Amino acid sequence: MADISIPGVSDKYKTNDYIEALVKKERLPLTREQESLDRYKEQQNAWNGMSQKMSSLRTNTKTLYSFDNPFNNKISSSTDENAITATPGREAAYGQIKIDVIKPATADRFLSEELEKDFSVPQGKYTFQVADKTISFKWKGGKLSDFVNSLNKRGANTIKAGIVGVSGDRKSLLIESLKTGDGNNLIFKDDALSFALKHGIISKTRADFQETGTSIKEFSSPREEFPVPAVEQSGMPEITNKDVEWDEEEDRYILPPRSGFEFFLSEEILENKNNRIEFTFSTFETQDITEELNLIRTTRPELQEAGQVTYEDITVFNDKSQVQLPPVPQVLLTPIAGETDFYVRNSAGKETLIDTSSLAVDEETGEKTVQIDLKDYQDIQSIVVRNRNTGEAAAISKFTVYDSKKNLGYEAVHPVSNAGDAVIKYEGITVNRPTNTIDDVIPHVTLNIFNPTEKTATIDIKPDKEAAKDALIQFVGTYNQVMAEMNILSENKPEIISELDYLSPDEQESAGKRLGMFLGDSSLRSGKSSMQSIVAGSYRWSENATITMLNQLGISTRAGGASGGYSASQLRGYLEINEKQLDKALESDLDQIKNIFGYDSDGDLIVDTGIAYQLDRQLGSWVQSGGIIANKNATLNSRIKASETKIATLERQVDNKEAQLRAKYGQMEGTLNSLNSQSNTISNFANNGKQ
Repeated sequence: MADISIPGVSDKYKTNDYIEALVKKERLPLTREQESLDRYKEQQNAWNGMSQKMSSLRTNTKTLYSFDNPFNNKISSSTDENAITATPGREAAYGQIKIDVIKPATADRFLSEELEKDFSVPQGKYTFQVADKTISFKWKGGKLSDFVNSLNKRGANTIKAGIVGVSGDRKSLLIESLKTGDGNNLIFKDDALSFALKHGIISKTRADFQETGTSIKEFSSPREEFPVPAVEQSGMPEITNKDVEWDEEEDRYILPPRSGFEFFLSEEILENKNNRIEFTFSTFETQDITEELNLIRTTRPELQEAGQVTYEDITVFNDKSQVQLPPVPQVLLTPIAGETDFYVRNSAGKETLIDTSSLAVDEETGEKTVQIDLKDYQDIQSIVVRNRNTGEAAAISKFTVYDSKKNLGYEAVHPVSNAGDAVIKYEGITVNRPTNTIDDVIPHVTLNIFNPTEKTATIDIKPDKEAAKDALIQFVGTYNQVMAEMNILSENKPEIISELDYLSPDEQESAGKRLGMFLGDSSLRSGKSSMQSIVAGSYRWSENATITMLNQLGISTRAGGASGGYSASQLRGYLEINEKQLDKALESDLDQIKNIFGYDSDGDLIVDTGIAYQLDRQLGSWVQSGGIIANKNATLNSRIKASETKIATLERQVDNKEAQLRAKYGQMEGTLNSLNSQSNTISNFANNGKQ
C-alpha cells in the first residue's frame, strides 16, 4: 500500500522547514521590537529604583533639618531608676532635676477570703464602678474561672480579675481597678456588692466624719426666701429659731410647728468640694396650733361702762371709751400639713429646695437620711430648715461632714493596695497626682514614678548624641547608595560594582545588568555633580560659627585617611566617616552641627539653607511629581505603548504571512501528490500490459 501524504499535516516534502525559515526571516523586525520593549522596561525599572533610593535619602535629609531633627533630642538618666525615671521632650531644658518620691500612685486591689476549689459564683447582675466608668453584666452562674474571664472581657482599661492559688484546694479572687489615684475607688454595686460583702472582699465601715452644727447657738432664724413665696395664710406666725430645742435624751434637735433655722457652713467645710453633709430627720404629730391661734385672734376684751360721779344734786358722766379694737378676722387659719422643707442657700440668697419625698424611710427608726454634696451646689453658703407645719414637729440629728471620695461606707478586708495619689517633692513643694506618669510639674518632662526613693533622686537631662550619630550614619549610608546607583547607570566600568563589597551576589548580578544603561545621560552626571558640591560646600550660619563644613565632622570623601593620592573609588563621590572625629564634634558642637544641616538665613523663622535643606531641594527636583525621573518615565511610557502597538501589528503580519505560506505550500504538496498518484497509475497499467 502506498504511503498516504496529507498536505499541511505530513511533511513528506520538508515544506515545514522551508516555512519556518521564511517565517523566521519575517520575525526579525518583531524580535528587534520585542528587544526594544524589554530594554524600555528595564530602563523604567532602573529609574524607579533610582527614585526609591533618592526618596529614602530625601527622607533622611528632611529629618536632619526639620522640627524633628535628632540634634534636639534629649535623654535622661536617674540616680534611682528603680524609683523614678524621666522622659524629656525636645524642648526640655538641659540640667539636673532633684526629686523625692514619697509614694507612687496606687489602685484598689482587693482579695477575697479563701474559696473552695470548686467554688461557683451565683447568678445575678454584677456591677463595678471606677470613677465615671461602669462595668455591668448579667451572670448566669458558674465556675469562678468563667466569671473571671467574663469580667475581664468587659473590663477593658477599667477593671480586671484573677485567681490566686492559696493552696492545693483553696483559692482567692483578686479584683483590681486599673486606674490609680485617690478619686478612682473600686465600687461594688448590685449583686457584686452582696457578693463582695459575703465573701470577705469588703466589709461595712463607718465613714471618717466630723460633726458640725452641735449647738443651737450656731443656728439663726431663716432669712426671707429668695424669691419670696406667696403668703401661706395671713396671720400665720413667722418661722423662727426661738423655739428650737435640743433633746439630750434622743440626741437630736426638736423643731416645733412654725420653727426653723439657718446653719452657715464653715470655710473649712467649704474648701473641699468632695465633702458631703449628712443628717437624718423624722416628723411626729403634736398639738395643732391653729385652734389656739384662731382663739386669740377672735377673742375681744369686755369694756366696762364709763362710770359716773354724783355730788349733791349734780351727776357727772364719763365719756365712753375711745379704744379702737381690731376687727374680727373673716377667715380663720387652717392647719398646714406636709414634710419639713430643706434648702441650700448660696451667697446671692438664692435657695434650692432639696427633694426629700423620694428618700427611703428607715423601718426601725422611721428616719430619712439627707445627703448634700457640695460639688452639686455652686457657691453654697448655708443650709436652711423650715417646719411649716402647724400640727407636726420635726426631729433632726446633728450634721456630719465627710469626704465622699474617701468614705464610701465600706473598706477592704484583704487589700493588696488601696487607691491613692502619687506624692513627690520637687523644689521643696509636695505634689500630688493621680497617676504615676506626671507631665505637668516640669516643663516638657514626663516623670515616671515606680517606688519611693530612699534619698533624693537626681535626674540628668542631656542631649541624645547617639541619636544624632545614628542619623548621620544613616544619612551617609543612603547618600552613598544614591551615588553608587548614579555611577552604575552612568558608567560602564565593572570595577564600580566590585568596589561595592556590601552587595550580595544577586545584587551584584542585578547591578551588572544596569551597568552603563544611561551612559550618555547628562542629567545623571549633572545631578551627581550637584550633590557632591552640596556636601562639600561651606555653610557659614553665623559670624561666630567654627563648624561650617561636613568634613569638619569627620565626614568626607577621604575621611578614612588613606595614604597617598585619591583612589579611584574615592573619586566616585562616596562619603566616609572618621568615627573618632565625629564623636568629638558631637560631644562639643552639637548645636553647630545642627545648623550646618539647616538654618534660617533671613530671620523669617523658616529654614532656607544648609546641607540637608539644599539636598532636599536637589532630590525633590528628581523625585517629585513632574520631576526629572517622572519625565523620563513618561517618555519611556510613550515608547513602551508605541512598541507594544508595533509588536501587535508585527505579530499579526507574521501570523498572516505564516498562514499564507502554509496555504501555498499545502496547495503545492497537493499538486505533487496528485502527479505522483497519476504516475503510479500509469506505471501499474504498463506493468499489467507486459504480463
